Amino acid sequence: MAGSDLIIKVKVEPRSSRPGIAGPYGDALKVRLSSPPVEGKANKELIEILSREFGIHKKDVEIVSGHSSRNKLVKLTGLKATLERIKKRLHLESL
Repeated sequence: MAGSDLIIKVKVEPRSSRPGIAGPYGDALKVRLSSPPVEGKANKELIEILSREFGIHKKDVEIVSGHSSRNKLVKLTGLKATLERIKKRLHLESL
């Protein structure tokens, strides 16, 4: 974590019937998406889900790597209070 940024590993499951955060998946966070992985639709939905779940703006969610992969690194930017909520949600109290 650098400053007010948090980088997390995300494993996405496109074309799911139940979109949303599924929970931990090894050392990553599993997120189910209803969108297909075509023309950036799944990436856009991932950003929408993460921003809604963590209470941050869409502009504060950036896919750092893995744009065309199911395994992604995502940077979450925001206020320290927001990061505390994110860490609690992800069970990352040790950070």
